Amino acid sequence: MAYNSNKDLKLYYSIGEVARMFNVNESLLRYWEKEFPMISPKKAGGNIRQYRKEDIENIRLVYHLVKEKGMTLQGAKQRLKVNKEKTAQTAEVVSRLKEIREELVKLRKSLDYLT
Repeated sequence: MAYNSNKDLKLYYSIGEVARMFNVNESLLRYWEKEFPMISPKKAGGNIRQYRKEDIENIRLVYHLVKEKGMTLQGAKQRLKVNKEKTAQTAEVVSRLKEIREELVKLRKSLDYLT
């Protein structure tokens, strides 16, 4: 997943930017918005979606459950309804572990280059 929580310099992100963060189609984000009321981007003139940090965090949770854990949308809805906080903590741990793995892979490549 390309999402990086350290990039919270902007107040609003376009649907294209958010789609690239998660490497998903814009249509999937619009679908999740219909299925998960907690994803509610602000709509500017012409129905242009403006995603806030909270929306992106909620998308991250749905992404974690559906794309990474392979849950159905109904299962994801139920999990978020029962224990959203624990789900958020688990998603954060998974994200950090992926970042660590990427860094380790880079280090290994650097070491392989030296030998």
